[in-house]
Amino acid sequence: MPESDSIPQTDEEWREVLSDEEYQILREKGTEPRFSGEHISTNEEGTYQCAACGVELFDSETKFGTNTGWPSFYDAMEDAIELHRDTSHGMNRTEVVCARCGGHLGHVFDDGPDPTGKRYCINSVSLDFETEEE
Repeated sequence: MPESDSIPQTDEEWREVLSDEEYQILREKGTEPRFSGEHISTNEEGTYQCAACGVELFDSETKFGTNTGWPSFYDAMEDAIELHRDTSHGMNRTEVVCARCGGHLGHVFDDGPDPTGKRYCINSVSLDFETEEE
């Protein structure tokens, strides 16, 4: 969905614009199976956007390899994400959501590389990728 489009307001509207898998992850805070996402091995230069609303979230320069099973980034675009406490499943984690549409992206941990020390562990399904124009 291009960033200029209006944001759906109801579950019904979200179901019309998202696939079942996108809806389950972005709207119901699901998680894709480890190592199943298309962006784990994406190494091109470009920008990762929210699959629900199109806002730019992560620059490919901040992506780094982990053996966690999900794409990981050490930083996000300014004002693109919001962080929320997540105590689901008996854990104490920090959820990452899109600041524009509220879509669930994944979680952030304090075990990433310099310069931030953060590891934004993000579901591939939550992301679209646009290669850098040459």
